[in-house]
Amino acid sequence: DGQGGQGFTLQQPQAKVAVAVGETLTLKCTTSGVAGVGPVMWLKGWGSGNKTVYDQNNKSPFSRVMAAAPGSNTNFTIRIRNVQPDDAGTYYCVKFVKGNSGVDEVFRRGSGTEVSVQEAALVPGMVAAAVVLCFLLGLFVALCMYRRKRQGGVGSPCPARTVAMGSLSSVPLQCCAETPGTPSEVLDAESSHLPSQPSSKEESNIHYADLQPLPPAPRRGRSPGTAPTEYASLRVAAK
Repeated sequence: DGQGGQGFTLQQPQAKVAVAVGETLTLKCTTSGVAGVGPVMWLKGWGSGNKTVYDQNNKSPFSRVMAAAPGSNTNFTIRIRNVQPDDAGTYYCVKFVKGNSGVDEVFRRGSGTEVSVQEAALVPGMVAAAVVLCFLLGLFVALCMYRRKRQGGVGSPCPARTVAMGSLSSVPLQCCAETPGTPSEVLDAESSHLPSQPSSKEESNIHYADLQPLPPAPRRGRSPGTAPTEYASLRVAAK
C-alpha cells in the first residue's frame, strides 16, 4: 500500500496513465520520513520478469529516462521521452535498503502505475492543413473544368481563320470542331460554285475543315466599292 513503519512513506499516486506514441510519460513518486541506506528505483513489472527503468544511484540504462528533480531525496518522479508501444506495462517505485548481507532488499513498494500507449492522434494543425489542401484541389479541378467548357467541347464552333486558295485572294473560313479521331478534310474553294442539289441522307453530313493560315497570295483588283470581309462561311455539298 506504499505505507510503512518508522515514519517512512512512499507515495505513487497515479493508478493509470494513457500516453500517445512519441509523447513524454511522467511517472510520479515521492517519499517522506527516514529509512535505511539504499536507493529508490523504478521497475517495470514485478517478480522475476521485472527490469530496472531508473536507479537513483546509477545512470539509467535507458537514455530516454530522466529524473524530474535531479538530486532530490524526496521527489523521485521520472520522465520517459519518445514513448513507444513496448513501453506499455505497470511501473513500480521501490525503496531499497541494504540487508545484513550487504545486498539491497525491498523496503517499500508503490502501488504501481499502469501505463497504456495509444497511437498518435492527428493534431489540429494537421487536420486544418488537410482540409485546406482538399479545398484547393477541388477549386483547381473546378477551374480546369470551367476553362475547358469556355474553350469549347465537342461540336462547338472554332474561330474563323483566313486562308489563301491558290491564286485567289485570301478567303476567311469559319469552321467547327470535329469529334475526336475524325480527320479534317480540306475543302476546295471552287466548290462554293457548285449548283445546289437535292438533299439526301449522305449529304446531310457536312464536314468543315480547320485550315491553317498560309502565306497570303498576291491581291488582285477588286470591283470598286468592294472591301474585304473579316469573316466568311463556306458551305459545300458533302462527298
